[in-house]
Amino acid sequence: MEAFLVTFGAVAIAEIGDRTQLLALMLAACYRKPWPILAGIVAATLVNHLAAGAVGILLADWLKPRVLDTVVAVSLLVMAGWTLIPDKDGGKPDCSARNVFLATLWIFFMTEIGDKTQIVTTTLAAGYHSLVAVVAGSTLGLLIADAPVVFLGNAFAGRLPLKTIRYVAAAIFAGLGIVFAVRASMAWSG
Repeated sequence: MEAFLVTFGAVAIAEIGDRTQLLALMLAACYRKPWPILAGIVAATLVNHLAAGAVGILLADWLKPRVLDTVVAVSLLVMAGWTLIPDKDGGKPDCSARNVFLATLWIFFMTEIGDKTQIVTTTLAAGYHSLVAVVAGSTLGLLIADAPVVFLGNAFAGRLPLKTIRYVAAAIFAGLGIVFAVRASMAWSG
């Protein structure tokens, strides 16, 4: 029970202002279908965090903070650049909503790779050696943080400047990437 509660709290806090929470907002503003978006988020998180937890348990002795900081820095900087690349129609996301669940599943899964909530899941799974409790806690913690954003994003979608959100999100990702790059650099040199 401790592994579940600690992971739930850590991930819920880590998700606040996180890139995947920003993604949840953008998906809600784009698709305006909160239930398939939440289902996609849950499915992507379960798969992603199951893999992350399994890696944490298998490689508990190998995962050092400097390695994690390096992976996070690189993934955040890549995400910042990716966020700045406009879609084919000049910067507006494709909101065709042919299959909102699958689109959300894929985008959220890919964005969660290297995310701090994934790293929290990996680390706590390594520490607790309890895959089910850690993954359940991380998935519920992420859902508790993202569900209100999905519903608020849906409610205010018509008033949200998606292009501005894209630039702000890229700036946040870049800033966080630089912070983690500095931390990794200090860890590798010290």
